[in-house]
Amino acid sequence: MSDWYVDDRCTNCDVARQLAPGLIGEVDGRSEVLRQPRDRAETDLLHLAAHACHTRSVRRTDGPLDQAADPFPFRLDEGVYLCGHNSTQTAGANSYLLTRGAGNVLIDTPRWNERLAARYEEFGPVTDVFLTHRDHAAHGRQFADRLGARLWIHEGDLDSRPDADQILRGIEPVEVAEGVMAHPLPGHTEGSVLYVVDDKYCFSGDSFYWSRTSGDVEIAESVTWYSVAELATSLARSVDRLTFEWLLPGHGDRKRLPAAEMRRRLRALAARTAELQPQPVDFAAVRW
Repeated sequence: MSDWYVDDRCTNCDVARQLAPGLIGEVDGRSEVLRQPRDRAETDLLHLAAHACHTRSVRRTDGPLDQAADPFPFRLDEGVYLCGHNSTQTAGANSYLLTRGAGNVLIDTPRWNERLAARYEEFGPVTDVFLTHRDHAAHGRQFADRLGARLWIHEGDLDSRPDADQILRGIEPVEVAEGVMAHPLPGHTEGSVLYVVDDKYCFSGDSFYWSRTSGDVEIAESVTWYSVAELATSLARSVDRLTFEWLLPGHGDRKRLPAAEMRRRLRALAARTAELQPQPVDFAAVRW
């Protein structure tokens, strides 16, 4: 009988624990399989975790992953999919596919793979690849070229993707596609951007995320590359302009709340962030 396990390449990025809660948990600073699946539904959760893990550390003792069991893109809501297949070159960040009448959109990207690009084409033409910031830019050009899409990034992070087709500038929100608003949010990096779709979905990159530890919206204050003070200013400026129910980050967990409750929590986050001081980068200090 084949068993599931997590190998020693795990970087404790939390992705597997998000997708297979109760089956995979944190033990001594890394993910471990807590118990084997009891039925098909639990086995499917482990396939989600395995095909998302950026180091391919979620494995079976009987050999490689079954590509026929690949569940991605995985539907989160009508027209919104989690891409899986996270990349070591983006520190294991999540990415998303949106299916839209005017043209489909990738927000950040998974690892580069021709098979994945072809799979996205099955959902219809992809017109745009929106990058949230420099940390997630590694495969943007490859996907944009393969899919015939425009590649977007903010000028603050342009040096990470100088071959971008469209450059966001300044700090004012701008509509970049029908129903898609880009909100520049310098802080995590100088060129960080939120993408808010239909006043319902917020793709926050690494600017903020849902923490299961605190049960609230948080910033990764120990992994803020540019300026926590700038992030506080950005949040204060933007919080009353943002309306959404779904928080869909690059790192950290996802969460859906009523829009009014999400805004209340963002206001509280802005107030907390204003009290923070810069600190050394420490990945292990992130409260997943």
